[in-house]
Amino acid sequence: MTRNVPRTYYIQTYGCQMNERDSETIAGILQGRGMTPARDMESADLIMVNTCTVRDKAEQKVYGLLGRFRELKEVNPNLVLGICGCMPQQQKVARHIKSRYPFMDIIIGTHNLSLLNTYLEQVLIERQQVLEVWDERAEEELALPARRSGKFKAFVNINWGCNNFCTYCIVPYVRGREKSRTPEAIVEEIEALARDGYKEVTLLGQNVNSYGKDLPEKPNFAQLLKRVNAIDGIERIRFMTSHPRDAGDELIAAMAALPKVCKHMHLPLQAGSDRILARMNRGYTAEHYLGIVEKLRQAVPDIALTTDLIVGFPGETEEDFQDTLSVVRQVRFDSAFTFMYSPRRGTPAAAMEGQLSSAVKKDRLQKLMEVQNQISLDCNRVLVGTEQQLLVEECDHGSCKGRTSGNKLVFFACDKDYSGQLVDVKITAAKTWSLTGELGDEA
Repeated sequence: MTRNVPRTYYIQTYGCQMNERDSETIAGILQGRGMTPARDMESADLIMVNTCTVRDKAEQKVYGLLGRFRELKEVNPNLVLGICGCMPQQQKVARHIKSRYPFMDIIIGTHNLSLLNTYLEQVLIERQQVLEVWDERAEEELALPARRSGKFKAFVNINWGCNNFCTYCIVPYVRGREKSRTPEAIVEEIEALARDGYKEVTLLGQNVNSYGKDLPEKPNFAQLLKRVNAIDGIERIRFMTSHPRDAGDELIAAMAALPKVCKHMHLPLQAGSDRILARMNRGYTAEHYLGIVEKLRQAVPDIALTTDLIVGFPGETEEDFQDTLSVVRQVRFDSAFTFMYSPRRGTPAAAMEGQLSSAVKKDRLQKLMEVQNQISLDCNRVLVGTEQQLLVEECDHGSCKGRTSGNKLVFFACDKDYSGQLVDVKITAAKTWSLTGELGDEA
């Protein structure tokens, strides 16, 4: 006996842009079955949760959500529930979900999306729970359909996985080894996006700077940027994330020379102490990082720099923390994602001596945020009075928002819908997280 065929779906996504892109693939597969998005979980026939395991907080949110699913299933026994992504990619976690939440129908890892239709048929026809976790991503996934979440901006995967094995990071264990797409496949996808009216692409990878090392021809990331820059219709190119260990001179030269490459780099520092960087296995020193920043600012003077920072890593002393604050003050990041260290099962750092108390980590995080927030505000104030070009993302009731080349969010009043257009605005006011502007005369 088959279940009722699901007609609507809802996807809940946690984590990074790679997960957001995977959720677009999930949506594309389900749309290919004739399904349509539901307005909320309660009205959906199928719910997929795409998970993140980088930090404990994200995992706890997922477990809380799974607890709610029990009630939804009781109300609607035909509801199909699935979970995918980085959490179930860990076999132990996948088995825990299977036993603790037996009402979950589909439990798959990060590499199994190409068979989502097959798993769904198994659930509908055989009424069996599916648990399958592959160690590597299938080549077939490269050709899977996608339902893009935006109309003018799109994520494009260029490589997956990571070979760096930072001691705190679970990503190499759940995303696998680095695996690059061919330049031809990437260019073909972006050309299709341009024909569909997309103006901006963000090239995604756990470490875009190592792109191509696993391919026979050994194309590098700077060469890929040049090919994408030549695609008609694409106005802006972004990328993330860059590992400082692989941020070389050729990439910096490409950023300076290629007009479509945005003047923004997200370059995770993580810590400013050489001792902690070594314990993290980051592969560079604070001096090396500062050298990259100097080269970037010489080549692209108005570049916006953003970063990731971790406080409270095992063994971090007050002196180590002050080293981090010192580098933050020297670089003056436009913004930073700041985190307390969160132990991840199976990583070397989780077993290290010198685990710090939550109180110490919270105190250091607060101090770091105070320093960085003031710097962010100062950086934004420098832009007041300047003219900036925005790609407008959304307009609603006389108010528009868009982003500068440096990825600054700007709000401005408008008399018509400028969505998807490049417009010039004069910056009139600055806040910590955003700017306000007014349209130029020629808009």
